[in-house]
Amino acid sequence: MALKLKPLGNRLVIEPIEEEEVTAGGIVLPETAKEKPQRGKVLATGDGDRDDSGKRIEMDVKKDDTVLFAKYAGTEIKVEGKKLLILRETDVLAIVD
Repeated sequence: MALKLKPLGNRLVIEPIEEEEVTAGGIVLPETAKEKPQRGKVLATGDGDRDDSGKRIEMDVKKDDTVLFAKYAGTEIKVEGKKLLILRETDVLAIVD
């Protein structure tokens, strides 16, 4: 998918990674019973915030990183039928190695 979104400032575009839809016991979970994803792949990053003197502050998160983010963080959008999140770098809790 060629992403045509360029986030501004310290924002990121993330594709949430959905968790398993079947429990260990074989029960299929309906959409309404699933937890909101808290893990995702970074598709695009902004240029970063500016400090008081106007210089860019480099972001810690890079494209293609897998990250953990706050449960209700960001704004959900749909692009080409896919659910994506736009959120601030400060909503990212950790980078998964």
